[in-house]
Amino acid sequence: MARPDAGRSPPTEKLDLLSCYEEAIAEQKGCAYLRKNGVYSSQITEWRNLRDAGVLEGKTAGARIGKLSAEQAEIARLRRQLEVSEGKRKKTGDALDIMGKLSAFFENAINESQDELKSKKK
Repeated sequence: MARPDAGRSPPTEKLDLLSCYEEAIAEQKGCAYLRKNGVYSSQITEWRNLRDAGVLEGKTAGARIGKLSAEQAEIARLRRQLEVSEGKRKKTGDALDIMGKLSAFFENAINESQDELKSKKK
């Protein structure tokens, strides 16, 4: 179902399309989602910037959105940068947690094998 008027969608619909697109990306189906909905990646980029700047929130259908001011664009860029940094921080934290568990596992295995060797020598 192609959507030739995707650029003129109400702000709430843009937010919905953007949310669904981001879910499709997580499943590695982003391009298929864009084709199915007749949306260009440039529109997604623009909508993401508008969302991150807080411009789409609370707008009604037909409300004029306009271009971002320099301050709004900077806010959108910083929000996106924060989102990416938080994702990296979470991945790093998860990796450190796994490494800690592996380290404890191997340390325990080494201690058990040393205890086993000591008991065999007696």
